[in-house]
Amino acid sequence: MNSYDVVVIGGGVNGAGIARDAAGRGLKVLLCEKDDLAQHTSSASTKLVHGGLRYLEHYDFMLVRHALMEREVLLRAAPHIIWPLRFILPHHKALRPKWLIRLGLFMYDHLGGRKLLPSSHGVDLSTHVSGGLLKNEYTHGFEYSDCWVQDARLVTLNVMDAAKRGCEVLVRTQVTDIIRGDGQWTVNISNSLSGEQSSVTARAIVNASGPWVEKTLNLDEDHDSHYAVRLVKGSHVVVPKLFDHPYTYIFQNADNRILFAVPYENDFTLLGTTDVEIQAEPGSEKIEQSEIDYICNNASEYLKVPVSADQVVWTYTGVRPLYDDASENASKVTRDYKLDLDTRKGAPVLSVYGGKITTYRKLAEQAVDMLKPELDFVAGAWTAPTHLPGGDIPDANYDGFVATATAQYSWMDASVLNDYCRNYGTCIDQLIGEATSMQELGHHFAGPLYEAEVHYLICNEWARSAEDILWRRSKKGLHTPAGTEELLQEWIEAHYDFSGATPVLRVAS
Repeated sequence: MNSYDVVVIGGGVNGAGIARDAAGRGLKVLLCEKDDLAQHTSSASTKLVHGGLRYLEHYDFMLVRHALMEREVLLRAAPHIIWPLRFILPHHKALRPKWLIRLGLFMYDHLGGRKLLPSSHGVDLSTHVSGGLLKNEYTHGFEYSDCWVQDARLVTLNVMDAAKRGCEVLVRTQVTDIIRGDGQWTVNISNSLSGEQSSVTARAIVNASGPWVEKTLNLDEDHDSHYAVRLVKGSHVVVPKLFDHPYTYIFQNADNRILFAVPYENDFTLLGTTDVEIQAEPGSEKIEQSEIDYICNNASEYLKVPVSADQVVWTYTGVRPLYDDASENASKVTRDYKLDLDTRKGAPVLSVYGGKITTYRKLAEQAVDMLKPELDFVAGAWTAPTHLPGGDIPDANYDGFVATATAQYSWMDASVLNDYCRNYGTCIDQLIGEATSMQELGHHFAGPLYEAEVHYLICNEWARSAEDILWRRSKKGLHTPAGTEELLQEWIEAHYDFSGATPVLRVAS
């Protein structure tokens, strides 16, 4: 029976971050994810690394401060998948007054010690390029900074770095039982691809299973949790590109919520999100027509040309496992996190409640620090100045990196090369390998998808299905014709054997 210092349950952003941090401190770590990495909450965000401007109205000043500080840490760590955005907030005369917005943006500029991103200022929407999309009544607005993130890739990069530092990673592997003993846990696991069932022991467990945090904890018949989770569904829609400029919009809604309109995947616009409290078992949630209508109607409050449900080309939905602070309104539930450590019998279990993508690294650092007295190790925090895989771009100069890659791979289709640079950063050399022509990238499935990328994702990033590749490791599902996913799945099943610990290539095409 294999033994570990820590078994991390859950392959979302918090579990990935904790596994990385712990492995980097010399602990023997096992990460178990019952589905794919980032399959649920962590791939269903609005794709923003942000302080949360609207949280200032809820007086979550410390949350905003910590998030703003982390925003720049993450921007340095992964400049290929995280990059600055400028946001336009049109002033809606019937909602918040100008002075309140100015005050909020002043605080937003200064709470987190901003260094890399430009400050906020007012804009005249009658002359600013972003104003052309808006109804004529919106004459004034505000411009400020936050960042974009490819959320599912952020999770995968953390897991890749954890594995490089010795963490064992098991996807499609569910924890079916946790049994507390004196000084250790017995953890029963089941792999859905191979059907294999086994057990391991661990000195500590980290329960980072997101929406399933309480269900996982209930596997321990004698658990003693002090917190509860509140499940809030958030949905997004994707429509053909509504505007050509690079700005992102943040629209105020009459219900005191906000809506983002974000440039997405070159050819599209991302609109979201909703806040719908749910009671059902997470994992099977779908967007409701009422949510699509809500998003379209609130966007159309601002747009000269309304957006309608029949324009929607793709939707996605996730469940936010928020720490239950007893707020009456789901949109006002705190986005901060709570860490609950139970150390009875000398067998600690640390459960994660809530959290947001922007603060995942700090959450992970704090979680591993909490385990230091229990596991008796001395290594301290290390992740803040450390690049994620592919992020070691000289001086974080992404444009310079692209220019160098373009010269090195002059034979590559420009759109494919740009896609590789954005998704893989300096790891593109490993993906491309010895290829010297587009033909040598192997089978061309459709659009920008080639065999070399598929092979790289299966062998290096734990992709096991066409869905993993087209909708999480990338968003190439938006750029390939209908039927590509089915054809790719057939090809994967014909070429790879996933019954063992690592994928085996049955036959090269």
